[in-house]
Amino acid sequence: MVKRFSFYFFGLMILGLGVSLTIKADVGTGAWDALNVGLSNLTGLTVGTWVILVGLILIFINAMIIKGRPNLLSMLTPILVGFTIDFWILIGLNELSFDSLLSQYFIFVVGIVLIAIGVSFYLQADFAPNPVDQFMLALHERFGFSLMVSKTIGEVLALVFAFMLNGPIGLGTIIITLTIGPIIQLFYQPVQVLYKKWKLV
Repeated sequence: MVKRFSFYFFGLMILGLGVSLTIKADVGTGAWDALNVGLSNLTGLTVGTWVILVGLILIFINAMIIKGRPNLLSMLTPILVGFTIDFWILIGLNELSFDSLLSQYFIFVVGIVLIAIGVSFYLQADFAPNPVDQFMLALHERFGFSLMVSKTIGEVLALVFAFMLNGPIGLGTIIITLTIGPIIQLFYQPVQVLYKKWKLV
């Protein structure tokens, strides 16, 4: 259990750093991150706070969709990610600045890679499901949509709300949408091998 939680926790910390870098790069973020930034700009609450609040809202929406009980254990994931994002944005990366568009995109690409690595680590543990992923699974279970269609519905909804809230939607949003899946796939298998070896130590 300790090793399992360690992979889960490490993955979320790396994921939070990656998200923070894409936000700081300011060339566009993923749809859900753009929504959280838009809400933060509107209300004055931190981005991490909105990661937690949106996660909580989704938990109850997911429960209503599948007509079941809210999976409160899944709140652990947005709580840890939210605190991590706030740490990196407000403290760790506070002095980070860019002299050129090239440096912005370099940091953005680093952010995407770290997100993929983080996801690859935390998925191995199969510990506390991400409410965003649970939303996809709830749509799949209730309405029979394919996982791809369900995922697309979630992303489009987040993107629409982010656009309405003037969230950071840009070229980076398109890049993340098209590349994050293949990049996660690239890292997932090596991380899986590492996790299996580590469990045997």
